[in-house]
Amino acid sequence: MKKVTPFLMFEKDSAGAMKYYTSIFKNAKITGPGSFEIDGQEFLVYDGGPYFKFTEGISLFVNCESQAEVDELWEKLSAGGEKSQCGWVKDKYGVSWQVIPSILMKYLSDPDPVKSKRVMEAMLKMNKIIIRDLEAAYQQK
Repeated sequence: MKKVTPFLMFEKDSAGAMKYYTSIFKNAKITGPGSFEIDGQEFLVYDGGPYFKFTEGISLFVNCESQAEVDELWEKLSAGGEKSQCGWVKDKYGVSWQVIPSILMKYLSDPDPVKSKRVMEAMLKMNKIIIRDLEAAYQQK
């Protein structure tokens, strides 16, 4: 077990949540009762009853390599949940996810503050992140 492992406390149906998440991500699997992995990141789950609720204070950041991957995960993770701004979705279990193309982080950390500001402003107007719109903002003269 890794030093730090996310532990998700569901009201009920943590087993269903594990099946749901492992069906969405290509490199995911259930590893045992109450545990699953996505791309080698282990998660533990438990049914804790109505005492604990998920909030946006904690989210799972999904680094996507293409617009196709953003589109697919945005739709699958928000099915039965909610779509929000700046790449955020809440799944049907109430877990918050950030579906973000890796190029966004590259553009936001650009040493040219004018470029990074334009990208930030473009991103703040989006719900699902659109890579071509980020690129347009980044390359604007």
